[in-house]
Amino acid sequence: METSLIKINKMNEAVNIELSLELAQRIKPPTRNCFERVYQASLLTEGSLYVQGFLVLPHPPYVPIEYSWITLEESIIDLTKKHLKNSQEHYYFPAQSLTRKELKSSVEEAVEDYPEDEPLPIYGETPYCYYGEVMLGGEAYKNAYEKALAKCRELKRKQLKIKPK
Repeated sequence: METSLIKINKMNEAVNIELSLELAQRIKPPTRNCFERVYQASLLTEGSLYVQGFLVLPHPPYVPIEYSWITLEESIIDLTKKHLKNSQEHYYFPAQSLTRKELKSSVEEAVEDYPEDEPLPIYGETPYCYYGEVMLGGEAYKNAYEKALAKCRELKRKQLKIKPK
């Protein structure tokens, strides 16, 4: 099977469309929550890393989206099918990554400690910080968020320059 890769951002990683679609089909039952989809897929994918961070899409409203994906070797596995159908570039800004073992342990701990709350996303150790009106993880999240926000501003400026007045 030939692999379709879409280059992203300035990172060396690319989105592996075939594997992304294949894994998305294997998630049963399908879920709309990207964190849960990626968690399930990472458990099915040996050698994968579960990654949390931010996604920036190349169209309005130009806001960082808290997001999750898998990295496997030199590829990104994105389990949101609607993103894969769009041939435009997407920009991924990782804040943290966990091995399957670390991910499973963190989810089990969260379920045990906070049974009423959703175990995902995982933010690591406190202190947490506010980004806009959302409280997320610590310094790594702050850095990823700021990079994603800068990319949003850049894309918005480019759009404003292209549009006629």
